[in-house]
Amino acid sequence: MSFVTFLVDDDGGVLKALARLLRAAGYETRAYASPQNFLAKYDPALPGCIILDLAMPGLDGLALQQELAEQDPERPVIFLTGTGDIARGVRAMKAGAVDFLTKPVDGTQLLAAVDRARRKDDEARNARANREGFERRIARLTPRERQVLDYVVLGRLNKQIALALGTVEKTIKVHRGRVMAKLEVRSVAELVRLTERAGLGPTR
Repeated sequence: MSFVTFLVDDDGGVLKALARLLRAAGYETRAYASPQNFLAKYDPALPGCIILDLAMPGLDGLALQQELAEQDPERPVIFLTGTGDIARGVRAMKAGAVDFLTKPVDGTQLLAAVDRARRKDDEARNARANREGFERRIARLTPRERQVLDYVVLGRLNKQIALALGTVEKTIKVHRGRVMAKLEVRSVAELVRLTERAGLGPTR
């Protein structure tokens, strides 16, 4: 899927100018005249970033950023403002905005910010895909293999795991080999790293 630049601004002239600049740079654009219109049509599955006016009637840019944080927290946001409101800009950046640019927007600065947003979005989506893939592999484990995984991640030796589970070391070696094969990892270090990234702590 192509990278989409979602434009949200109540100024039609600004929307047209931004869309023209971004399309000339090869980006797909979708323009919205209000946050409410954007939210009604927003698709979080699409790769992209949001270029958002800070000051809009009703739901302003910061409020929209907060709402997005609940349903799509990793979506990159670039703020635009014509007021030079530094305090609110600082709040936006602390809340995770990629950049905070003043109007009239410098095209070079905006494209540089969009490029950073694209890289950030790519990294987040790749991390999510890797995490979800690992979770699917975790689901292949039997209950006993899941128990063995928990102990392996905690750094326990086969002998210790066997004692804890009331079985013999040879059986644990078999389970451990199956865990490594099903999860498609070659080392305990890789297993621990993937488990941490997936947020999968021991179930015991």
